[in-house]
Amino acid sequence: MRYIRPLSMEDAVGQLAGSPGTAAILAGGSDLLVRMKGGFIEPDLIVDIKAIDGLGEIRETSEGFSIGAAVSCALMGESAALKREWPGVVEAAKLIGSKQVQGRCTIVGNLCNASPAADSVPALVASGARALIIGPGGRRTVAVEAVPTGPGKTSLAKGEIIEAILLDRRAPRSGDAYLRFIPRTEMDIAVVSAGVNLTLDEQGVVKSARVALGAVAPTVLLVEEAAEALIGRKLDEAALERLAKVCSGACRPIDDKRGTVEFRRKVAGVLASRAATTAYARAGGK
Repeated sequence: MRYIRPLSMEDAVGQLAGSPGTAAILAGGSDLLVRMKGGFIEPDLIVDIKAIDGLGEIRETSEGFSIGAAVSCALMGESAALKREWPGVVEAAKLIGSKQVQGRCTIVGNLCNASPAADSVPALVASGARALIIGPGGRRTVAVEAVPTGPGKTSLAKGEIIEAILLDRRAPRSGDAYLRFIPRTEMDIAVVSAGVNLTLDEQGVVKSARVALGAVAPTVLLVEEAAEALIGRKLDEAALERLAKVCSGACRPIDDKRGTVEFRRKVAGVLASRAATTAYARAGGK
């Protein structure tokens, strides 16, 4: 096994692209090192990206935010500007692991680990976040939901690295929220989760929406019909009931020791409704 710590993205991409065996990227390591210790993977090459300039920074511009691939979730929680504009995204990131893990884990790692139950991913999908990818062919930008393709699998090609997560500047009268159900009070994996992002007009009517569900399918679901159930209406009881019904129907869960299919479908609707209520209030709805 080789370990390298490149100082540039170009070097990191070149090393990954030229590796004849399996390669892994080390940012926080909260997933990678656990999987290595458990014997699930044994990479031939580990590329530590923490020393690359800019990857450990949250950058705010007139267009929005760029969250570097090596930015820890703890650092996200310390960004007043990010919490003010995207509270749901920060809430989701702050639910990953313990306080100790928070100092290491990253939302890019959470995305690339490609777990259906990843906490940050439904919130990122609901926010319309994009992944900035660099590889042998140059840079490209894709929607976050296009990165995971199944449990433990991504759409990244050989040599590609996600350089940053991009969040647009929030529109006026907008709000987002993320909720999950876990068996314990903390430090557990989501049995079901939901992220909602809303923008209202001046009368409090929803004019755009995104609803995402986690842990109810092989990948996070962006439920367009759920968004349509909210658009053009205030968030009244009828709209919430329709939202819950659509979300429950969109689920493709499995039975396991942590929850049944029936339970997950029911809870998905409940969480989506509650997250929408919080997002609506944050957007200034009454």
